[in-house]
Amino acid sequence: MTYSRSKGIGMTVFILLLLTPIYWLLNMSFKTNQEILSGLTLWPQNFTLANYAVIFSDSSWYSGYINSMIYVSMNMTITLLVALPAAYAFSRYKFVGDKHLFFWLLSNRMAPPAVFLLPFFQLYSSVGLFDTHIAVALAHCLFNVPLAVWILEGFMSGVPREYDEMAYIDGYSFPRFFVKIFLPMIRSGIGVAAFFAFMFSWVELLLARTLTSVDAQPIGAIMTRTVGASGIDWGVLAAAGVLTIIPGVLVVWFVRNHIAKGFALGRV
Repeated sequence: MTYSRSKGIGMTVFILLLLTPIYWLLNMSFKTNQEILSGLTLWPQNFTLANYAVIFSDSSWYSGYINSMIYVSMNMTITLLVALPAAYAFSRYKFVGDKHLFFWLLSNRMAPPAVFLLPFFQLYSSVGLFDTHIAVALAHCLFNVPLAVWILEGFMSGVPREYDEMAYIDGYSFPRFFVKIFLPMIRSGIGVAAFFAFMFSWVELLLARTLTSVDAQPIGAIMTRTVGASGIDWGVLAAAGVLTIIPGVLVVWFVRNHIAKGFALGRV
């Protein structure tokens, strides 16, 4: 009884500490700059929605969210389309250098984005992809595809090969077997891979900021330009931060069951 009570108290304290920064960000988003800078208040004394109005009425702000969602969606789609057949090959076939190739893929994930910054910038500037959504999506694939292959290979290796053989005996072509039978069996792994691809692509700033300037600039880069002649616009910045959290919360909500199974059963 004492242990359960102590455990409950510990979990409550942990959750409160975890939610405190989020609450403080939400609290600041409903304050004016004068109130934010005047002193410490636990809730808004002069409640205002002006900060959110700035974001939804100014195209330089809301376009950042649109740009981020576009290249993140493109990255998730490309990552899964490339990682699914690659992971199947690693899980089902043995070929010369397969272990070395698998490790090389993971080594790309270990490298910091700054290592590839200059090559990407020069390449995209040369071929006319600079400041486009596909440029950022492809750049993020360098890190997301290896991670997705690693996660999906663990799930696919857990599916017995007999399923493949029975499908061939029943007359299934490989594409039909892969889509109709195999993919539903690893849907938890697909959900986990998609979640991690979204998480990295959504929060990554260095590549996204360097490879874009105006047309495809993400919200993270726009949030770094809040300094004006009167100083930092803390209220608008806090409102932008709150809105930036929402897409991640929605993704976690929709794939929460797959994530739970993935952490329990897969290679995560």
